[in-house]
Amino acid sequence: MAKKLIALCACPMGLAHTFMAAEAIRKTAVAMGYEVKVETQGADGIKNELTAADIREADIIIHAVGVTPQGLERFEGLAVYEVGLQDIIKNPQDILKEIEADLEQ
Repeated sequence: MAKKLIALCACPMGLAHTFMAAEAIRKTAVAMGYEVKVETQGADGIKNELTAADIREADIIIHAVGVTPQGLERFEGLAVYEVGLQDIIKNPQDILKEIEADLEQ
């Protein structure tokens, strides 16, 4: 059974970086063998919203945000890796490997 990675992406304008980060996470996570779901909070609203079950079952939770996203209370008490939008767009594999290494400690 594949590990589950979920992410929430949001940027101030909600036009480009939100979706670029979401795609970088999705492609990289799939290539690394994860089951992945990414919620975007962009100019077109919330898409692919993470459910309580998605959050509860996640092995890795990533927030790639440049603004305070809606529904942040859903993640209270959970280990959330916050990453920069530009960082995850440019180096998604390095960031996911860093998270994996952190979890192995």
